[in-house]
Amino acid sequence: MNKNTTAIRRELESHLKRSTENHGLRESIRIHQLADPLDMTQQAAEREMVVLNLDRSTAIARRLRAAIDRVDNGTYGICLECEAEIAPNRLEAIPWAELCIRCQENADQSQSKAA
Repeated sequence: MNKNTTAIRRELESHLKRSTENHGLRESIRIHQLADPLDMTQQAAEREMVVLNLDRSTAIARRLRAAIDRVDNGTYGICLECEAEIAPNRLEAIPWAELCIRCQENADQSQSKAA
């Protein structure tokens, strides 16, 4: 592994560590029985936000692990769809990017049509 891929791997691992640090939020999901319906509604809304945040951080952690695997096997920075090089600016902004900007836009359009 050359110096550049070592630095990329280290950055991805740093992102992964930060993305998994909030797993302490799971305690916030626990249901507490309250007599006041308003408090129960507020806690339900708070639990929903925690679940959404956990889902998001889990998805990012999964993508980060996949990016680390791509660094290890030499395919990091290559679009999984069209196999073109992913722009360095895109990788700088989103180090776990799997798709080039063109393929990502196509995927986003397909997702929005399906929804």
